[in-house]
Formats: sequence, structure tokens, C-alpha cells
Amino acid sequence: MGTFGMLARRCVETETPVMVQIQQLMRGAENLMSLAQGVVYWQPPEQALDKVKEIVWDPATSRYGADDGLPELRQALTEKLRRENKLTRSSVMVTAGANQAFVNLVLTLCDAGDSVVMFAPYYFNAYMSFQMTGITDIIVGPGDPKTLQPDADWLEKLLSEKGDKPVPKLVTVVNPGNPSGVYIPRPLLQRISDLCKSAGAWLVVDNTYEYFMYDGLEHFCLEDNHIVNVFSFSKAYGMMGWRVGYIAYPTKVEGLAEQLLKVQDNIPICASIIGQRLALYSLEVGPEWIRERVKDLVNNRELLIKALSPLGEDAVKGGEGAIYLWAKLPEKYSDADFEVVEWLVHRHGVVVIPGSASGGPGHIRISFGGLKQPDCEIAARRLKMGLEELVRDGMVQ
Repeated sequence: MGTFGMLARRCVETETPVMVQIQQLMRGAENLMSLAQGVVYWQPPEQALDKVKEIVWDPATSRYGADDGLPELRQALTEKLRRENKLTRSSVMVTAGANQAFVNLVLTLCDAGDSVVMFAPYYFNAYMSFQMTGITDIIVGPGDPKTLQPDADWLEKLLSEKGDKPVPKLVTVVNPGNPSGVYIPRPLLQRISDLCKSAGAWLVVDNTYEYFMYDGLEHFCLEDNHIVNVFSFSKAYGMMGWRVGYIAYPTKVEGLAEQLLKVQDNIPICASIIGQRLALYSLEVGPEWIRERVKDLVNNRELLIKALSPLGEDAVKGGEGAIYLWAKLPEKYSDADFEVVEWLVHRHGVVVIPGSASGGPGHIRISFGGLKQPDCEIAARRLKMGLEELVRDGMVQ
């Protein structure tokens, strides 16, 4: 029997998580500056943390809660969705982060063997969710070469083809994007939605970075019976380790809530009670608290755009939203982005993500959210020196 003979093929054939690879790469290295993981440098609101301290001894904190979330949190989120996202016909399920929300949706909406659609560069964890749930036909669509926005003409052709294959069950996008930081304008997202509706496909939109918008751009959501929206507290309120996200799903779709609850009850039962309480107290502080912090990230973004300048004009895309820039490496490294990442770690003490993890070989993803400005300046200097050397001399050891 082969090495993997006793293990599930769906798991063995799933990509290794890129962040696990990066963490292994960083192990033992000293004085590294990370522009890799998608995190923010701030903690949750102080007043929310103070309130959480008071409920540690409350017996209810240690008990199970309702599968779909604390009623008072769900009520607050329903009001937030109406007020901020203009979603008035959606119900809420609270999950252990947006990644778990996405797995819930894949298990609820898709069968093993179904085809699904995502656009390159795609979010690596969403790709892995499809792989490990037995979806063998993951169709990766192109982004516009200039903007990286999803190619709706390509999607229209795909969804209208009358071949032997069934129509894809689900299309997913992240807006603004991970790994690209690209913003999908309303007319384009509406067109994608209309195409999905006509074809009978679900559209799942990940809105994790709803508050991370720059240069006057504004986030928006669409609502319909074929659209599911995913949200997260992780980045907005600095709650990465508290693991709280939520699904806004169409209330009128018969049976959807019941099926989502089956999955929820078998994965977390409920999101952490103390995490949900912190989410509720953070919501009371409100979005202005987030926006105050997000606006300062523009300085980090500019520092890193300059650091990427050795790669040449038009090499850097994105950064219109979220916390990411997407950069093309010199042509000779089109199949060696992981090696470049490894070299930058060991020779220059700076960490980024290889683009091949997101269907974009020959690129790197740079996060500008995780460091305060003084540390970002150091990381930017290291990155620029590394890229100058890469372009000039190659990967010198």
C-alpha cells in the first residue's frame, strides 16, 4: 500500500496551506519583518476588551450557545447589514471566522464533483475549501491584464456554453480582493450577478475587507436569492485570533437555513461565546473606529509601492482596497516565485507570499496591514534592497 493509501484522497490532493509553508520557512530565522500574512497591527477596541474581561466568570461564557449565533449579536448584525450594506432581505449565521463561513457554504451549496468558478489571482483558502470537499472541477477564470478585475466576458461565454457539462454550481469573488487588493466596481459585480442568476448559479461574495477602501472608493453589497455574502471581524476589529465571521444569506430561499445549521452543528457547534461577545461589544464602538485606523494604512501602501519600484512600471497592481499589493517578478522567475520568497527571507529578512499559491505564478503578494509605520519603513527598505539585487544580480547567496 502506498504512503497515502490509508488517507483521504480529497485531503491528500488539497494544496498545502501557503501560510503553513511560510511559517516553516520563517522558523529559526531571526529579526524577520513580515509582509506575508493578512493581518492588521491593531487589537480590538479597548472598551470592548474591558467588557470581555468582566464576563470571563459568567457561566454562560463556558456553555454552548445557539448554533447560528447569540441572538443579540445576530440582531446587531442584522441592523448593521441594513444600515451599512443595504441588505434588507438577508438572515445571519455567525461562524468561527470567514474561512469557516466559506466551508459551511461549500458543503451546503455544492456536491462532490460539481464545477465551481473563481478568478485568478484567487484566495488560496477558498481554493482549498473546494479541493477538500471533493469538488474536482475548479474552473479558474482570467482577470483583466490591466486591472485584474474578473473577466465578465469570459464568464458569460462559460455560463452560456451548451455542452455536455452541467452549469457551474457556484461562482465566488472577493471584493475588495485577496490576494490582489483589487476593487470590483458595482456595474461589473452586477453583471457577474446577472450572469449567475440567468445560469442558475450561486454567487458567493467575500466582503472581509469591506472597510478597507482607499482613494475615495466605496464598498457596496448586492442582494438577491442567488447571492450569499460573507463577512469577518478578523481584520476590521483586529480580531484575527478570536475567530468570528458571519454569513448573510437570502431569507426567502427555502431550506437554506436548515441545511446551513446541519453543517454548523458538525463543525464548531457555535462560534466561541467569548469571541461573539467581543464582536458584539466591538460593533457598539462602530465603524468609525475602524476607518480611523484604515486611513493610516495608505502610508504603508505608498512605502511598499516605492519598495516594489525595482520591478519596473506596470509591475504592481491592486491596493485599491483590502491590505494587499500584487507584483509581477522579472520574467526569468515566472516559475520560481517560491524560491524568490525563500531567498528574500534568508538574504534580506523580509517575508512575502508567493503568487503561485493564488494561481499567479511569477508574482508575489505583499500585505501592508500588519506593521505600524516605523516597522513598515524597515520592511520596505529590506524589500527594495532585495528586489534591486534580484533584478541586478539574480538570487545571490
